[in-house]
Amino acid sequence: MPNWDALVAAASAARELAHAPYSDYLVGAAFELSDGTIVAGCNVENRILGLTVCAERNAIANAIVSGRRDFVALAVVTVSTPPAAPCGMCRETLAEFVDDLPILLANTQGERTEVRFGDLLPHRFVLPKG
Repeated sequence: MPNWDALVAAASAARELAHAPYSDYLVGAAFELSDGTIVAGCNVENRILGLTVCAERNAIANAIVSGRRDFVALAVVTVSTPPAAPCGMCRETLAEFVDDLPILLANTQGERTEVRFGDLLPHRFVLPKG
């Protein structure tokens, strides 16, 4: 069972560090790894919106740079009601590293919704063999 309270706390703390001067939409994400370690990320916007990096992808990069790829759970914290799910680009990035994992979507008002990654991206992109 994921440590949802610790993940939400880490994602919330990361959210407070987000750089979102254009949208004012702060997002924090935190992964639990197989040994209980938590790695977090926040969204970092850019005036050229295509250069913006989402919190989930920054959390993945944080884990990768520390040599980790053993993701077991993810929490995403936003202000949205209901809590927002990862965008399509983040879903495809997650698909690079996980087959399925529990994801807790939470907001700053205390709402929580647990989903499975496989339900968020049931038909992921797969490169043909050959």
